[in-house]
Amino acid sequence: QMQLVESGGGSVQTGGSLRLSCATAEKTSGSNCMGYFRQAPGKEREAVAIINTGGGRIYYKSSVKGRFTISLDDAQNTVNLQMNSLEPEDTGMYYCAAFLDFHSFLICPPGRDRYNYWGQGTQVTVSS
Repeated sequence: QMQLVESGGGSVQTGGSLRLSCATAEKTSGSNCMGYFRQAPGKEREAVAIINTGGGRIYYKSSVKGRFTISLDDAQNTVNLQMNSLEPEDTGMYYCAAFLDFHSFLICPPGRDRYNYWGQGTQVTVSS
């Protein structure tokens, strides 16, 4: 069972920055999909940014492109999400998620049903 441990999050004003990190308890290998989903009150959980750990291809939700950057560390056991120019619409619970063994040359799917490993979630609040 793969464990995902999240850190980061918090409260900032509009235009501020936050950084989220998601670490796996054990080092993984191969091509896997790891990333972040968020859920605002009363809304569906949606993919924000996902990285293919094999080929490096990245999915971004359109509204965060140019503001958020997802990255993988050299040990391939931590995924970071740098969030800049934050907006109130970015407020929500952010969850790290992953599934194993995906094609290295493809962009990971944003549908939550494929992801069977989840972190505990961390709150991000952006005030205007």
